[in-house]
Amino acid sequence: MHVFEIWAPRAHNVSVKVGDTSYCMKEADGGWWRTQISDAGPGTDYSFVIDDGDPVPDPRSAYQPLGVNGPSRVIDHSAFRWTDKQWQARPLASALIYELHIGTFTPEGTFRSAIAKLDHLVDLGVTHVEIMPVAEFSGEWGWGYDGVDLFAPHHEYGSPDDLKALVNACHENGLAVLLDVVYNHLGPAGNYLSRFGPYFTGAYQTPWGEAVNLDHRGSHEVRRFFVDNALMWMRDYHFDGLRLDAVHAFVDNSAIHFLELLSTEVDILSAHLGRHLVLIAESDLNDPRIVMSREAGGYGIDAHWDDEFHHALHSLVTGETNGYYEDYGKIEHLAQALENAYVYAGTYSAHRGRMHGRSIDGLWGRHFVVFAQNHDQIGNRARGERLCHLTSLGRQKIAAAAVLTSPFVPMLFQGEEFCASSPFQYFSNHNDPELARSVSEGRKNEFKAFGWDPSDVPDPQDPQTFRNSKLKWEEAGSGEHAELLAWYKKLIALRRRSSALTDDRLERVQVTYDEEGQWLTMRRGDIEVVYNFHSDAQAIPVSVKSPDVLCSEGGWKLRPHQIELPPDSVAILTAMGVSKARTAAAG
Repeated sequence: MHVFEIWAPRAHNVSVKVGDTSYCMKEADGGWWRTQISDAGPGTDYSFVIDDGDPVPDPRSAYQPLGVNGPSRVIDHSAFRWTDKQWQARPLASALIYELHIGTFTPEGTFRSAIAKLDHLVDLGVTHVEIMPVAEFSGEWGWGYDGVDLFAPHHEYGSPDDLKALVNACHENGLAVLLDVVYNHLGPAGNYLSRFGPYFTGAYQTPWGEAVNLDHRGSHEVRRFFVDNALMWMRDYHFDGLRLDAVHAFVDNSAIHFLELLSTEVDILSAHLGRHLVLIAESDLNDPRIVMSREAGGYGIDAHWDDEFHHALHSLVTGETNGYYEDYGKIEHLAQALENAYVYAGTYSAHRGRMHGRSIDGLWGRHFVVFAQNHDQIGNRARGERLCHLTSLGRQKIAAAAVLTSPFVPMLFQGEEFCASSPFQYFSNHNDPELARSVSEGRKNEFKAFGWDPSDVPDPQDPQTFRNSKLKWEEAGSGEHAELLAWYKKLIALRRRSSALTDDRLERVQVTYDEEGQWLTMRRGDIEVVYNFHSDAQAIPVSVKSPDVLCSEGGWKLRPHQIELPPDSVAILTAMGVSKARTAAAG
């Protein structure tokens, strides 16, 4: 026997269709409809029929084996045999996050095939795997940010049990798992929510159209829908946390903001399960209230992506200052990001033409996730170029050092550690010809601010665009790929061993720089990181006394209170006899 229920306050009559048989549902309080079917259970396929219309999937469908327009399938989440009873994730303050996309991480592009690559992540020193969205979306492949069946893993990646097997395997290998979820909009194809209730409101507009209804009539059930989704991933799939996509796109004037509600409910679930659960938000508002505690008037989110750290670093190592990079490009900007997380914290932004941001006074480094590359910053380029396509090996090593010795939570993007030659391009597989054309044309128009030629933009709908983005794992063992991989491993091991590099008190970060000389130093306890961004070798003053240096390539020279570095290089110093941490340098 199975109880079917659906919130459909707009409906006059609702039925559930199982095979060729329809069962009328009874209206209950609050716009809910319910019925029970004696011979239905796990494995039963069903659809809902609203006001005698066409059958549509359950908005809370646990599995869509035939895609976004097919029937839903009943799943028994309690049937999976977990072996992670004693599992506990590392705290974010000591985390190294690795972002990956299931469809391109392996040749097969499935949950099960990803398990075979976990040894690589463990050997690298990763602690948290962050999986890009897996909620059911239109077509066979895509980035996942246009999901429409938010409770159902994408069928092309595997079954719900396959996803659970991946999470379970991660835990067995000592890896926490975070899932990227999208609550600010739903995709256009297979989106039937409006037939059921007021999930969207025309009161506000977003880049994707009408905003999700978080504060208008009926919003109490809409908010519940998204909160229940978040709790489901952590309870039934054992995810250790969520990354919340673009929370700056939420429009919520409620007294209790959706993020505050969500963080409260996750904390309650964490206490019930006895497991540490975290929320990480993507936001470009530079608003520290997102990560401030609820007691201090914040939303209680654990951390958020710090895009400004990326922009300051990227513009320096690549020389790009077009588009939104026009606000960056100076050593000063990276210095500001290293000391204060934000570059613009209540200051004027030329790109925006207004004041931007707010001071982070009192917050710790653990509240900010930083990166040199991620899916957005690579994939939202015209050709999906990685840093290795844009700059030298030396500058890639600089970028890696900046992220991995920063006082923040570092994150890598799949293949970054071995300078993967595969781009990460935007790809989709919409079956609707008009939607496919619209996506292809829209992609070409997106890059005008950067001055990129629309003819250089790969067609998202071309299957080759998807295939081009798959990692080539055979590269990791040879040439510059292997050299960069060794560098990443050395930096990660250094971060793990050095107490100075895991101390995320921002008041203990001391940065000195010379804009004209194009150098910067960062002191954290007994560790000093020295960057030479100049095209010439130069001597750079250091504050560490009696420094010890291990150089991977040579070319550096120690002098009293100085180190001479080759062009485009970085060195990491430590005071001899003070720290047990090994040291490293690269050019």
